[in-house]
Amino acid sequence: MAFPSAPSALWSVSLLTVLFAAAVHSNIVYDDDPLQPVTSDETVSVGGTVTLTCRVAESDNSSLQWSNTAQQTLYFGEKRALRDNRIQLYRSTPTELSITIAEVQLSDEGEYTCSIFTMPVRTARATVTVLGVPGKPQISGFENEVLEGGKVTLTCTSTGSKPPARLRWYKGDQELEGRPDVVESVPDEPTYNVSSELTLEVSRSDDNTVITCAVDHPSLAPGDKRSDQTLRVSYSPNVQIQPESDLPREGEKFYLECVGNSNPEPISFTWEKKDGELPQLAKVDGALLRFEMLNKSDNGVYLCRADNGIGQSQGEYTLLVQDAAENIADPTAMSTSSGVDHAVIGGVVAVIVFILLCLLIVLGRYLIRHKGTYLTHEAKGSDDAPDADTAIINAEGGHSGAEDKKEYFI
Repeated sequence: MAFPSAPSALWSVSLLTVLFAAAVHSNIVYDDDPLQPVTSDETVSVGGTVTLTCRVAESDNSSLQWSNTAQQTLYFGEKRALRDNRIQLYRSTPTELSITIAEVQLSDEGEYTCSIFTMPVRTARATVTVLGVPGKPQISGFENEVLEGGKVTLTCTSTGSKPPARLRWYKGDQELEGRPDVVESVPDEPTYNVSSELTLEVSRSDDNTVITCAVDHPSLAPGDKRSDQTLRVSYSPNVQIQPESDLPREGEKFYLECVGNSNPEPISFTWEKKDGELPQLAKVDGALLRFEMLNKSDNGVYLCRADNGIGQSQGEYTLLVQDAAENIADPTAMSTSSGVDHAVIGGVVAVIVFILLCLLIVLGRYLIRHKGTYLTHEAKGSDDAPDADTAIINAEGGHSGAEDKKEYFI
């Protein structure tokens, strides 16, 4: 038997090594090849767990193997090859090899290889994408109250996202448009810091309004990470004068209240009577103007001026004192009383009508009965009367005379 020379043998081994290496590093897919491994790409967030699955349609008793991004063997069949407790065997069968990687880190991102040692060696690759979870956003730029009509600029910042997160602004449920996000890469890390600015011109209606900055990122569910900032707006008073009653009456106690409606609350109130002086019995008690006993002379226009240190404003109220002798009731009560009176009157009228009808019925029956009696008596009188006059006389008692004229025979 002839043996190949040493150089020829070495050349053959080298060729096999090259072919094996080429097969391992290639991602050739053999159509309708039941021994060709099949894998899938996976995406996982930092700190999560990812499952890598490699399958073949048929088995020829060749072992499946998973290797990491550095081509270090993780599992060969059921045998652990790399001492990393984060990596565990999930399932091993003749046609499947699945492993899990827990507490995933950014450094775990990359291309993983599944191989089956047949001739030739067949491989498949799975790319693991690791998402850097952004930190909770922080809002800055608002420390003190802002004056009505002024502007406030808020800055929202979120760190550690990969890919870069997107920041969204909200005023209540309404989304606002801020400046474009500023993205900065973190030195020596594949993550990014993102910031956004929002400028608002505020009004008094914005006082106590909540401004929200929310992070939008594939690793988060909507609304998972957000921060709120409550605006505080300072504004001058908007004065209204509220009376104790809508029907002030002569001789009664009464007061007017001056309501400032401002932020901060008014610190001083000034009461005046237009075109005159305040009544002698009227006393100023801060936001209240008290009348110990109303009089017709108190009628007029009253002014209240409120000042909260930021600005001042005034309101007015026209006082019309009602005469105590007049029985002036609440319009609703008057309407109700009028309704009750009409109901009573209607009831009385109905009773009277009913009584009249009863009387008419009784009277009619009486007249009919007496008319019949008259005709009966007249008929009785006509039996023995030669004429009408005699019949009437007989009907009224003339029979007694007739009986007297009867003859008796013995």
